[in-house]
Amino acid sequence: MNDANLKSIFIPEFADEDSEELIQIISPEDSQMSEADLPENLPILPIRNTVLFPGVVLPITVGRTKSIRLVKKAYRGDRIIGVLAQKNVKTEDPQFTDLFEVGTIAKILKMIVLPDGNTTIIIQGQKRFKISEQVQEDPHHIVKYHTVPDLPNALSKKEQKAIIQSLKDTATKIMGLSPEIPKEARVAVDNIDNFNFLTHFLSSNVNAEVNDKQMLLEIDDPKQRSEKLLQFMLKDLQMLELKHEIQEKVHTDIDQQQRDYFLRQQIRILQDELGQDGPDQEVEALRKRGEKKDWPAEVKDHFEKELDKISRMNPAAAEFPVAMSYVELLVDLPWNEVTEDNFDLKNARKVLDRDHFGLEKVKDRIIEYLAVRKLKKDLKGPILCLYGPPGVGKTSLGKSIADSLNRKYVRMSLGGVHDEAEVRGHRKTYIGAMPGKIIQNLNRAKSSNPVFILDEIDKVSSDFRGDPSSALLEVLDPEQNSTFKDNYLEVDYDLSKVLFIATANSLDSIQPALRDRMEIIDISGYTLEEKVEIAKKHLIPKQRKEHGLKASDISFDKSAITKLVNDYTRESGVRSLERKVASVIRSVAKSVAMEEEYDSKINDNRVREILGPEIFDKDNYEDNSVPGVVTGLAWTPSGGDILFIESSLSRGKGKLTLSGQLGDVMKESAVAALSYLRSHSESIGIDHRVFDHYDLHVHVPAGAIPKDGPSAGITMLTSLASVFTQRKVKKQLAMTGEITLRGKVLPVGGIKEKILAARRAGIKEIIMCKRNQKDLEEINEKYLKGLNIHFVEYVPEVLEIALTKQKASNPIEFILPEEKKD
Repeated sequence: MNDANLKSIFIPEFADEDSEELIQIISPEDSQMSEADLPENLPILPIRNTVLFPGVVLPITVGRTKSIRLVKKAYRGDRIIGVLAQKNVKTEDPQFTDLFEVGTIAKILKMIVLPDGNTTIIIQGQKRFKISEQVQEDPHHIVKYHTVPDLPNALSKKEQKAIIQSLKDTATKIMGLSPEIPKEARVAVDNIDNFNFLTHFLSSNVNAEVNDKQMLLEIDDPKQRSEKLLQFMLKDLQMLELKHEIQEKVHTDIDQQQRDYFLRQQIRILQDELGQDGPDQEVEALRKRGEKKDWPAEVKDHFEKELDKISRMNPAAAEFPVAMSYVELLVDLPWNEVTEDNFDLKNARKVLDRDHFGLEKVKDRIIEYLAVRKLKKDLKGPILCLYGPPGVGKTSLGKSIADSLNRKYVRMSLGGVHDEAEVRGHRKTYIGAMPGKIIQNLNRAKSSNPVFILDEIDKVSSDFRGDPSSALLEVLDPEQNSTFKDNYLEVDYDLSKVLFIATANSLDSIQPALRDRMEIIDISGYTLEEKVEIAKKHLIPKQRKEHGLKASDISFDKSAITKLVNDYTRESGVRSLERKVASVIRSVAKSVAMEEEYDSKINDNRVREILGPEIFDKDNYEDNSVPGVVTGLAWTPSGGDILFIESSLSRGKGKLTLSGQLGDVMKESAVAALSYLRSHSESIGIDHRVFDHYDLHVHVPAGAIPKDGPSAGITMLTSLASVFTQRKVKKQLAMTGEITLRGKVLPVGGIKEKILAARRAGIKEIIMCKRNQKDLEEINEKYLKGLNIHFVEYVPEVLEIALTKQKASNPIEFILPEEKKD
């Protein structure tokens, strides 16, 4: 039974926002109204969390505007209303479909206006009714109805008496197990002799869901209603008896614990008086825990020896807490405690697709990896290294793999780690010694087969304290990591069950021996279309939730997302895109919080209003009005990018100037390009005297950024050829490739990243070495859509494609001295 309801018979309290029913008995059925007193149309008051029964008085605090208007109008009139329970208590503005059809006609006995503005009414149930027709919904619900009388009571007097006694006995037992209910409530229940009113009153108080109470109200047969009510009460009684039994056991356990604590305190005092060693009990407790561990025999022997050594130590010795911490770590570590793998590959694919859009080849490779592990039933396997620019989802891919396998997830950041002890731990002889982060994380995971993410493995550094990357060789070698030895642990620990996944932005800084132990999975970046889908499916919902907005508060047009990608971000991943999305959502959140009017639909114009002028302008990549300006493609640790090479001539003595913070390789490319032009000036159409009477300046803009690499060879040469011939470079053209002095074009790396960078910049044509054609076979066709790629082998082909026949509008008129004739 509902304790609060019975208690309220005697304590005049009111409910908050009609969510808690408080029942009072004023009079039984002799207060019922006749049919002649009932109106033709009935105003409806929806209530939550309870059901009103005939004959029962219910105080309700009314807080909704509609309901307040209804009760005030009814109170000034005939005071008759219909009370219907809501199907869903969370519905703030219920419609007819949100209410049950059967309810109770009620009379408002009293209305009280509270200081907080809410209105409290006291109503008494009269008769059951059912909706016949819906008349109106505003300003409140009004219906046509018909009363629903109970069926004739087919019970004999003896049967009625038996049921009444059963109901009273059960109610008495329930109240006996509920100390909150006052004793006077039992007297009140005992004094109810009317069969129908007793069932209605107990139905109001029974501890049941609203749907169950509504079912009791809708039953026409008094016998059937009383039997169903008795079932609910017996179920409630069983729950209370079980609860009481559990409380008794817990109370007994607590008393036993207090007794044990008191005895232990006395024993400790006696041991102190006798000079005995109290910590022996802790040692024995650790020994018992060790007996339950499933660990290798040599580890067990080592553990026992350490315990024997501790038992002979003086607890006051400085080594005692160190030794205790060590054996506690031994017994805490998950030696052979593994989680069961879920090798449902379809589920794994579903999880990967749910968490990451695109990256199809990466997902396929991960599924292949898991499939092999499933077939081999062997935990050994290659170490995966997810390699790509920041923000493409490398670390979160590892988390998705853990979810799909149902394994624990552990992440260890290696960025800036320069101490070998971070990996292998310190020897116990050092003050403050502790195990390495590998063992620490496994201890924290409480599993010896988690998915272990080695984040930013390319950023491991080394100094006089050791080389952590060399320490990782043992960790990541499947042939060695089954006997990994931590300096602090001193015994071998099997890491072969751990699924290690490394992440890196660049492979150049990874030690070659360490790189050899990993299988590289390349994650290059996303296209415009993929970024738009990622924003729609992941970034916008995530940021909207983090900023406390509902889906109805803000929506993004596709044009707005496209503008964010094209004009405000220029990256391979989506981290900057997420920050820009957050900026837009913050602007809307401010308007919502300040209750300002705003347009919830975000289009490209709204994006510009919120974020200001565009950061990146695609047009500046198409400027070919000046000879000597060429667009090149470059690879960076953050993904592909484009760069510009500018060349200019001035009267002088043939001096070459390079600027833009170029590295040695790019400087050599510029010198090689100039040498090629000198030796082939006649075939290209350059007067050889220009080289000796004009100074050449080659500049790569963004001079504060260091630049180096072999990819700018043909770009340098095209820029020099353009400025010497005064022929402009084609629009929307970019190139990459190295050159030799013989004019041969050599292949370069990072093709996929460069192609994505070209697409982001609006490039339409690309020139690259013919030997790079094989690299395109691994690139999805959608990345190549709209690109015209020229494959070349020699420099003349490059110049033929890149340079237009048209000269600059104001070409340089070369002033050259007359050649001396022999």
